[in-house]
Amino acid sequence: MTKILVRKTSTGGYAGFTCIGHSGFAAAGRDIVCASVSVLVINAINSIEQLAGEEMSVITNEEEGLIDVRFANPVNKKTALLMDSMLLGLQEVKEQYGSKYLKLQFEEV
Repeated sequence: MTKILVRKTSTGGYAGFTCIGHSGFAAAGRDIVCASVSVLVINAINSIEQLAGEEMSVITNEEEGLIDVRFANPVNKKTALLMDSMLLGLQEVKEQYGSKYLKLQFEEV
């Protein structure tokens, strides 16, 4: 199962997120759930960096399926929109394939 923990501030802004695990929907290389999650998450990170100019730290571990993102400052409007878009896509994947393969959680920090 892939687990995604989204960290939000008490004012509702994004502080970062952690994505960990492999979905287990199918064998490696054929897992469309894992591929969908990866595309959504990596595209969001690239877009936040290149289009929104947000400062963030990104830690990855391919073997564990780990991507950990921490925003250095309160996020700008572009970053918030890109995060909303990523979460919309992830929620659609979860609805399509089920919570057996993808779990979304939110945490106030």
